[in-house]
Amino acid sequence: MPTQAGPQEVRFDFNEGARVVLPERAAGRWRVRLRDLETGNILFQSENQGAVVTSAKRFFVRFGVTVWEIDEAGAETLVLDHAYDAAGREVLVQLPVGTLGDTMGWFPYAARFAEVHGCRLTVAMSGLIIPLLRDAYPQIRMVTHEEMVAEKLAETFYATYSIGLFFDDVDCLWQPTDFRLVGLHRTAGYILGVDPAEVAPKLSLPDTSRPIPERYAVIAVQASSGCKMWNNPEGWRAVVADLRARGYRVVCIDQKPVHGTGLMWTHIPNGAEDETGDRPLAERARWLLHADVFVGLSSGLAWLAWACGTPVVMISGFTHPTNEFATPYRVVNWHACNSCWNDPKLRFDHKDFLWCPRHAGTDRHFECTRLITGEAVVRTIGRVPGLLAVGSAA
Repeated sequence: MPTQAGPQEVRFDFNEGARVVLPERAAGRWRVRLRDLETGNILFQSENQGAVVTSAKRFFVRFGVTVWEIDEAGAETLVLDHAYDAAGREVLVQLPVGTLGDTMGWFPYAARFAEVHGCRLTVAMSGLIIPLLRDAYPQIRMVTHEEMVAEKLAETFYATYSIGLFFDDVDCLWQPTDFRLVGLHRTAGYILGVDPAEVAPKLSLPDTSRPIPERYAVIAVQASSGCKMWNNPEGWRAVVADLRARGYRVVCIDQKPVHGTGLMWTHIPNGAEDETGDRPLAERARWLLHADVFVGLSSGLAWLAWACGTPVVMISGFTHPTNEFATPYRVVNWHACNSCWNDPKLRFDHKDFLWCPRHAGTDRHFECTRLITGEAVVRTIGRVPGLLAVGSAA
């Protein structure tokens, strides 16, 4: 049931689109109209004796909701004329559970929405990530999805928006434009109707002290899918060797020391120190905060490093560079097949660890990262300002 009460038992709200409930009437009829106040377009209009009306679009639209009462003689009386205005009202933004990189990329747009509209914002998100952000955004209420259900919070909101990667939304009902065309993080700006210019989230860490006195580099070699990994068998060995030759301790902060499936497994590279484990994200952020450089993949830890302000050397071929945050140290091989993730014609299969939509089962399988050489990554690392030269003492 919509949360806002209007005259004559009409109810409305903007929880995942405009919603209007018109009570049944025995005589006369209603006319209801939904408009986009920014474009002036009439999106929907109906005459009925009682109905439930919902907009097709679920992303942010500055809706106008107008309801008239029409008596049996045809005389019209305006009952409700409401223009969307979230100022001072309760608004919910829902983020998926357990996606570190997505949340790092999307949360700043939720905060921007609150600033633009002056609303009282609640963000539903993973309880593992809330501690990283809560104290940095005291004006935003952060809750888990379980708390949403237990406390029946959904019954209180004027408007709700769901942020996600809507792969099969061919009619663009949940997103105004396909996320693969605008970037993983910027899609949240489009869904929420705010400036899509990227900005890193602010973090609040319980411990910001330096974990070790020596200068060090952080790496992360694991990913949730094989296409996201660096599939050059000599690559990580070359990176670790180069960083150690520069005098750095090399620390691996993946969740698992070994990860994979079937015949494909990735291990901590030889020469890297093991700081893996099921540890709080704040601890990983502490390692990233003081690192001279982070070398990793298109994964959640790269987004966390970006949030920490650490230079990120990102190795990725399956995504287009516009998909992630801007970094001058992106490594991609344009001579190989690339950017399948950002091809709207291709549907990513989360269940297929070996997903390679163009070359699966051929000798070109995963060539997007397999043909990224250790030499190319080492050369990119060398461009990071302030990095120790090869042969330096830390």
